[in-house]
Amino acid sequence: MRSLPAIAAESHPSRRRRWTSSLAGWGYAAPTALFVLIFFVVPIGIVARMSVSDWKLFTGDQGWNSGKNFRSALDDGLLWPAVWFTVKYTVVTTVILLVLALGLALLVQESSRWTGFLRTSFLVPSALGLASASLLFYALYSPQSSPLLGFTDKPISFLGTPISALWSTVVLIVWRYAGFYMLLLLVGLQSISGDVYEAALLDGANRWQTFRRITLPLLRPSLALSTIMCVTGSLLAFDQFYILTKGGPDNSTITIVQLVYNSAFQGRNDLGRAAALSILVLGALLIINVVQFRGLRGKEN
Repeated sequence: MRSLPAIAAESHPSRRRRWTSSLAGWGYAAPTALFVLIFFVVPIGIVARMSVSDWKLFTGDQGWNSGKNFRSALDDGLLWPAVWFTVKYTVVTTVILLVLALGLALLVQESSRWTGFLRTSFLVPSALGLASASLLFYALYSPQSSPLLGFTDKPISFLGTPISALWSTVVLIVWRYAGFYMLLLLVGLQSISGDVYEAALLDGANRWQTFRRITLPLLRPSLALSTIMCVTGSLLAFDQFYILTKGGPDNSTITIVQLVYNSAFQGRNDLGRAAALSILVLGALLIINVVQFRGLRGKEN
C-alpha cells in the first residue's frame, strides 16, 4: 500500500499542470478583458455618473442633480417623434434589407459563369465607409450637382419632404449593406447539405416547398444573426441622417441618436442630459436584444 507522501508527490505535477493551464487561459483572456474594461465598462460608468449630474459641455461637472436629467429627457418634445421615426426606419430598413439580401444570396448560391462577378459586384459597396457613402449619395441627391438632373425637366426633391428623405436614406442603406447581409446568408445557404435537397426532390417537392420547408428553417440561425445586427444598427442610425438631412425637414427625420448628439453638442450643450438619453437608449437596446434572443431560442426548441 502506497504512503500518503507518495500519493501527494504523484498528484503534485497534476496540480501544477492545472495551475499552469489556468494561468495561460487568464493570460490569453487578459488583453480582451482589458479592452472591454477600458473601452466599454469604464465609459458606461462615466456616462452613468454624468446622467445624474449637472454636467455641461463647457463648465464640466457641477454636482449631482438626482433624476433631473432623465425627467428633462423624457419631457423633450422631440423625444417621442424621434423614437417613432427610428422605429419606423428600423422596420422598413430591416424588412427590405433582409428580403433583398436573401434574394441576392439565392441568386448567387449556385456556381456559374457569372457568379463570381455578381458576388463581387454586390459586395463592393460594403467596402465603402458609411460616411463616405452618405456623402456620395448627398452629391447624388443634390439639386445642384446631381447627375440625375439631365433626365428630368425639374429638379427632384429627394430630401425636401419627410417621406422622400426617409426613402432616399433607405435606398442609401440598402445599397451599402445589401451585399454584406447577402454574404452572411450565403454562408448559411452553403452550409446546408445537398443531400437534404436531393431527398426533397425524390419526395416530389417543388421549388417553393423546398424553400419553405427546408431552406428557411435551416437558414434560421443566419437569418437571426442578420436580423439582430440590422435592427441594432438601424436603431443606432446617425451618420446617414446627419449627413443627408441634418434631421430635417422640420425635425421629421431626427433619430434618437441624433437627439443625443444635439443635446450634447448643439443648442443645449448639456452632457448630463445627453448621458441620460444614452442610458435610456442602452436599456431599450438590451430589452430588444433579449426579446430577440428569447424568441429565437423558443423557435429552436
